[in-house]
Amino acid sequence: MTWIDLEGAVNVRDLGGLPTVDGGSTVPGRLLRSENLQELSPADIARLVKEIGVTTVVDLRTTGELEVEGPAPLDAVPAVRHVHRPVLKELGNASEAAAEALLITKLERDRARYPDDITTGHYLGYLEERPDQVTGALRDIATADGAVIVHCAAGKDRTGVIVALALTAAEVEPDAIVADYAATGDRIEAILDRLRRSRTYAKDLSERPVQAHLPRAETMQAFLEQLDVRYGGLPRWLATNGFADDEFSLLRDKLREP
Repeated sequence: MTWIDLEGAVNVRDLGGLPTVDGGSTVPGRLLRSENLQELSPADIARLVKEIGVTTVVDLRTTGELEVEGPAPLDAVPAVRHVHRPVLKELGNASEAAAEALLITKLERDRARYPDDITTGHYLGYLEERPDQVTGALRDIATADGAVIVHCAAGKDRTGVIVALALTAAEVEPDAIVADYAATGDRIEAILDRLRRSRTYAKDLSERPVQAHLPRAETMQAFLEQLDVRYGGLPRWLATNGFADDEFSLLRDKLREP
């Protein structure tokens, strides 16, 4: 895992070089992760597209987030394909009161789903409530011509889960998957500083302390364990949700050294 320092994003890293369970490693320049990409500079775009070879952006934000945030600089690059895969349940045109009620209900479901860690329960909700978007994001990674950059708002939760699933398919050591997830904590204050400049996220961030946003290794450990306990492992969950064996092999092979 290698940090990529950009002018307009602070939580970008290349997921190459991670150890696999059979002694291999992941390939650099195939899968990147990031927070939102609204502030990329021309130099950032040149580095991502021309140097690293990014050809696909997988955006995990909701439709509402996209509408409020508006176009991002990479949207103007014809060579880059953009795919929208909202892994959170969409609220549509719900009123503010209705949206708040739905959010409370969602939190209750997350807590009931995994009482020991509500965030793990939240992550499992992506699999149970938005399986088509999760499998779609993994399919986008597998079929991209070049490097893929996956992002949401902070690059922590939604991005963390999709990346963890892709790395699990590549048979990366679970400890390495957890360590990559937790690495976002190294830059959490810089991430929050960026998001506070956005009218989409500023209010929510002001209501919670920095510590509340830190990723916990235990959360991802529990999520990976529950993949096996609840669904019989990632391959079985994917097959149950329409992800074919040849697609799984394509995803695995794309991310691993031969």
